This record gives sequence, C-alpha cells and structure tokens, in this order.
Amino acid sequence: MVNEIKKDAENRMAKSVDSLKSQLSKIRTGRAHPSLLDGLQISYYGADTPLNQVANITTEDARTLAITVFDKTMVQAVEKAIMTSDLGLNPASAGTIIRVPLPPLTEERRRDLVKLVKSEAENGRVAVRNIRRDANSDLKQLQKDKEISEDELRKAEDEIQKLTDSFIKNVEELLVDKEKELMEI
Repeated sequence: MVNEIKKDAENRMAKSVDSLKSQLSKIRTGRAHPSLLDGLQISYYGADTPLNQVANITTEDARTLAITVFDKTMVQAVEKAIMTSDLGLNPASAGTIIRVPLPPLTEERRRDLVKLVKSEAENGRVAVRNIRRDANSDLKQLQKDKEISEDELRKAEDEIQKLTDSFIKNVEELLVDKEKELMEI
C-alpha cells in the first residue's frame, strides 16, 4: 500500500514537471521554433482545430517560421488566428505559405518573459508540493487506520520528501535553463 502511494506520487510529480516543460517551450525566446504556435486553435469548418492539424509548421531560418496550409481556403483563418493571438507576431502570406518573422526581443520584453517563466516555475513547484501533501495525508490515513506503524509512516514520509526535493530540483534546472536562453542575445 505504501509503495503504491509513493509510485502514484512519483508519477504525478513527473507529469507536473512534463507539463511545466511544455508550458516553457511555448514561451518565445527570439529563435523560431514550431512549438511557439502549439497552442493556437483555428476555426476549421466550425470546429476549433489545433494549427498543426491544418498546416505544416517549419523553421525557415533562425527568425522565421514557415506555415504551409493544407487547405488553401484556410490561409486567411490561419493568418487571422496568428495575428489575434497574444504572441505579438505579424504573418505574411504568399499563396499557401505563410511566413511569420519573429521580431528581435527587446530588453524589456526579455525581462517580462523571465517574470513569466519564474511564475510558471513557481506553479510547477506548488503542484509538486501539493502532490507531496496528498501523499502524506494518504500515509497518515493508513497509520490512523492502523495499517502501518508510526515508524513506517516516518520512513515513507522521508522517501516522499526526497522525491519532492528531486522534482523541485528538476523544476529549478528548467527555470535556470530557460532564463539563460531568454537573456541570450
């Protein structure tokens, strides 16, 4: 029973860190990367569809994304979705290919993005700590129900704490890497 709680906590913490990685990959760093447009939804014949299902997104060079729309009638909708997104991008279309030049980041924008990254990292740390709290309360319930002894409870809580520490360390490493990437010119 204790091992199941530990395994569940570890899986949930890993998922939290993976979620943080995907959130951080969507934050623009000045270099073109197809994952910048991952969150965009296009109205495709009345249904909201992810951009990567209606178009092929590639990097043309370090500062330009090229989007090849599969259906020529959707070019306008894709362009509009990119312009209305909060990414601050200005697409230019040439037939079925839409080019999205990424403007260089200003110092002020870089600092704003670092604040955003720190906020996301804090959310990741909070999620990991919440999982620790849930696991510890499950363990205390087991001890209350006399299924485990107090010594087993202490040992399991220590192991959960070590797991928590290692996943928080992963979050910190992600934060440092992303900050370094953002402040790079």
